[in-house]
Amino acid sequence: MSKSIKKIGVLTSGGDSPGMNAAIRSVVRTCAYHQIECIGIYRGYQGMIEGDFKEMGPRSVNNIVNKGGTILKSARSKEFMTVEGRQKAHQNLVNSGVDALVVIGGDGSFTGAEVFNAEFDFPVMGIPGTIDNDIFGTSHTLGYDTALNTVVDVIDKIRDTASSHNRLFFVEVMGRDAGHIALNAGIGAGAEEILIPEEDLGLERLLDSLKKSKASGKSSSIVVIAEGDKIGKNVFELKDYVEANLPEYDVRVSVLGHMQRGGAPSCFDRVLASRYGVKAVESLLEGKSNFMVGLLADKVALTPLEQAIKGRSEIDRELLRVSDIMTT
Repeated sequence: MSKSIKKIGVLTSGGDSPGMNAAIRSVVRTCAYHQIECIGIYRGYQGMIEGDFKEMGPRSVNNIVNKGGTILKSARSKEFMTVEGRQKAHQNLVNSGVDALVVIGGDGSFTGAEVFNAEFDFPVMGIPGTIDNDIFGTSHTLGYDTALNTVVDVIDKIRDTASSHNRLFFVEVMGRDAGHIALNAGIGAGAEEILIPEEDLGLERLLDSLKKSKASGKSSSIVVIAEGDKIGKNVFELKDYVEANLPEYDVRVSVLGHMQRGGAPSCFDRVLASRYGVKAVESLLEGKSNFMVGLLADKVALTPLEQAIKGRSEIDRELLRVSDIMTT
């Protein structure tokens, strides 16, 4: 165990995701277990620049494991993108006696941590928190499992309406440029078609698929669309195109939006966050730095931040095959 680290700072940055609070709790309590101090940094890197710090102990994180969002708040910081901003942040950490940093967030947050580490040789460790699951070096980011369960639950409810009115529903889910949520939730909810950025289905194939569904006797259909899918300019233009070419369909659009980022984290995300927090703190105490904690083959492992940022999270090809079979 490194003798030099006596105080660790923890922050959440970028978009919030269910499980962040559980990760904060894990970091704080792991610090207490190893008898070192923990400082909560509010509003991400912006709070680091402004010195918005608060000492955190085991009791300060009571009853947060079940809460969505982040008690430390999150904010984008343009100032942290400047050398002057990072110098202010570093000086605040030094003045407060903080020796290392745990950053919970996505690739933008990790990029900031990597630059900060390079400029000041300051120990950093990343925990992936984003519902998109689009970070290389982990099979699961915090919040992804919860978001999947939320989406499946909503689609189940939408299907009740679709069946009652013989309607076709386009359900747009989050995921930025990755189709992980759409693919998994689409299979889990029994969608008739799944559109993701990684696979260009094409308008004609979509129409053929919907025609076959209609001909096979399906009176209603659910099509799950990742927000980054390129088949149409947007989901509403896609709706107009389908209605123009398949007038027998009564088409509706449901954009799930930010509800996917909220809610109590699933048991899986709570346990994962707890595992990530322990690994992040103990890795710093072992003298490791500039890594991201992730889940690989169900084992918590470290991936260099640079790889986590630059690598591409690949879609599961086997799941694509399963999807093709299930939508037959």
